[in-house]
Amino acid sequence: MNESLCRALLEARLSEEDLAVRLQVDPKTVRRWLEGRMPYPRHRWALAAMLGLDETALWPQLRSARSRPDVVQGVYPHLDTVPEGVWLRLFGSADRDIGILTETADLFVTYPRVLEALTRKAASSIRVRICLPDPDSAPDAEIRRVLADFASLRETGHVELRVYTAIIYNAVYVADNEILVGQQAHGVAAGRGPVLHLHGSEGEDDMGSVYLRNFAEVWDGAREW
Repeated sequence: MNESLCRALLEARLSEEDLAVRLQVDPKTVRRWLEGRMPYPRHRWALAAMLGLDETALWPQLRSARSRPDVVQGVYPHLDTVPEGVWLRLFGSADRDIGILTETADLFVTYPRVLEALTRKAASSIRVRICLPDPDSAPDAEIRRVLADFASLRETGHVELRVYTAIIYNAVYVADNEILVGQQAHGVAAGRGPVLHLHGSEGEDDMGSVYLRNFAEVWDGAREW
């Protein structure tokens, strides 16, 4: 029995069924994890991030041989499985800069409180940059709504909106040096690829810097809205 995992679920008030739904696995799989079976890495990372713990707190045996780089804080199966609390902590932690590059408006539709959190940040001294698909070339009512929601905040001087027509290969959500990256793959719908949670992107060659450059290049080529 994995007592650490059982205790963490109890403290988080999550049931086996809750985990099965959020991670899109069979409830029997969750039961096996609680009984002591080691999950696959992507499920360990997603579960640890969901509970706000390091994976070694749930599986102490990993302390002698970590299975992922320290820069990777978590991995989620796809955008819908990133808990709302993770989004709120991500953007709420920003002291300097927030950047959003995405192909859909699903984040704002699924989690309205994220939009509210960004609105509060925009009204402070935090620079907020949002880059969405050009609705004139790819009509999307939700994207137009999000653009309209933020347009009035540009009067604060801290919100910048741009739209792009280029093909993007990742969705990138930045809060200072914390990054969530939604992976894209041919034949996979936007938002359905794995999501990486990266931390500590200060160097020129680390994993996070790749996606910061990705964001910068698309942003520089996009037009103001």
